Amino acid sequence: MLIGLQIRDVVLIEALDLSIGPGLTALTGETGAGKSIILDALGLATGMRADSGLVRRGASQAVATAVFAPAPDHPVWNVLEEKGLAYGRDEDLVLRRALSADGRSRAFVNDQATGVGVLKELGEVLLEVHGQHETVGLLDARTHRPMLDAFGGLEPLTADVAARFRDWRAARDAVETLRDDVARAAAETEELTFRLSELDRLDPREGEEAELAEERALLGSAEKALADIAAAREVFDGLSAKVASAVRALERARERALAAGAAADGAAVARVAQASEALDRVLIEAGEAEAAIDAAAAAFDFEPDRLERAEERLFDLRGLARKLNCAVEELPFLRVRFAERLRAVESSEDSLRAAEAALKAAREDYAAAAGRLTEARREAGERLARSVMEELVPLKLEKARFRVAVDPLPEDRAGPTGLDRVAFEVSTNPGAPFGDLGSIASGGELARFALALKASLAGRASGPQPLMIFDEVDQGVGGAVADAVGLRLKKLASKAQVLVVTHSPQVAARAEAHWRISKAGDAERTRTAVEVLSPADREEEIARMLAGAQITDAARAAARALIGA
Repeated sequence: MLIGLQIRDVVLIEALDLSIGPGLTALTGETGAGKSIILDALGLATGMRADSGLVRRGASQAVATAVFAPAPDHPVWNVLEEKGLAYGRDEDLVLRRALSADGRSRAFVNDQATGVGVLKELGEVLLEVHGQHETVGLLDARTHRPMLDAFGGLEPLTADVAARFRDWRAARDAVETLRDDVARAAAETEELTFRLSELDRLDPREGEEAELAEERALLGSAEKALADIAAAREVFDGLSAKVASAVRALERARERALAAGAAADGAAVARVAQASEALDRVLIEAGEAEAAIDAAAAAFDFEPDRLERAEERLFDLRGLARKLNCAVEELPFLRVRFAERLRAVESSEDSLRAAEAALKAAREDYAAAAGRLTEARREAGERLARSVMEELVPLKLEKARFRVAVDPLPEDRAGPTGLDRVAFEVSTNPGAPFGDLGSIASGGELARFALALKASLAGRASGPQPLMIFDEVDQGVGGAVADAVGLRLKKLASKAQVLVVTHSPQVAARAEAHWRISKAGDAERTRTAVEVLSPADREEEIARMLAGAQITDAARAAARALIGA
């Protein structure tokens, strides 16, 4: 909702601050008083086209500031977020534009500098203008589809189509990804097969490099180790025979001592026996030591080409690791990954076929949902056309015809909103072909046509409604037609904020608020003023509109009757 409009140095207005309330507000005044200046200033603040002619003579710049209080769920907040502008949903939205006398302009949103294009985007979601010189909103065919969907209560169908479109797009993305994978896989297959055959041939084991390095070091020192062991082994050559001979010699010495009469338990015989037992132990331990040395020699006794084979194996492993740009320790894991990748390549064709089948099913689901939405839109379009035609009769447009064109779009333009181009079309005279809304020649007719359409849509639209501005929608009509215009504006104002510039007392009498625009000045200076009318002043203004310059009691009575109707 628009809650305030501040105007500085715009055409004939030097300074003006207006507070705007909800419902229907009427702007009246003599022709040429400057009613359109108010709308020009609002258009300036909301990014509409403007030139330096709007700058008041003698001023350096014109400034217009529009203050809105949008609902928390108003789509304008999404526009601000897209543009990266700071905002608070519980705060007012202030749009300001300064236009200098040389035609340059500056734009601000909540005191943040921005482009005029941003103001225009914000203005497009905040207000609609229908009038003599310009219609903003209905002439944009992009607004027709959401209007029709809201009128027909088609939100469940549109949500279903949007969901089916997301599924279709996801399935399409999956197929494209798999196709890329298959294309890359075809190029990789030969390389993968070759690399995997190298790894299979080499058959690397985890930890093998460390084992081979240790074995190579050991084999390199084995020859010297064997020489040292052989030198130790030579000590035992003939040692056993000598010890055995010594044992036999001691045995003969004991026997001779016994033969000479020595006692068997005598000291001499005992000493000889002890020496013999010691030599027996030496003989046993010498044999054990000799066996241990032989075992050690056997441990260092490798095959003649074992060192060469170990070095060749280590060279092959390290060479393949360099070729594959990895560490030797990674070769076993790389072998597994290559095998998995090759299996994935081999199965990618199957995956692609399955994804293509899913894509076909998703496309068919979308097409079916879009078809149901198309039928619903056509049915809703027929109902809307009948409703608008009924509204046209009391607005003195009974010869005009209205239809909602729901035309198919090519599949390459499919989107989350379906496969339809929706356009409101009109024929203003019998036999004339249908055309878009902009083909209506008369601005007044266009404004009344917009009023008929808005009256038909009233109560069906969901979400916050824009400010609607009707500029002389009652042009060229009076009496019952003007009263019909006023009634429909009143109906619209029950759901949205409406401003109407009017010369019709029947229209002005329906308003909740009434502004009188007047022009005053002298030979050197002319100013436009805006007066918010009290109930008494409002009655007098409507009487003036009825009677002209000479206001009679009958005109006042008629004014009271209109206001009370």
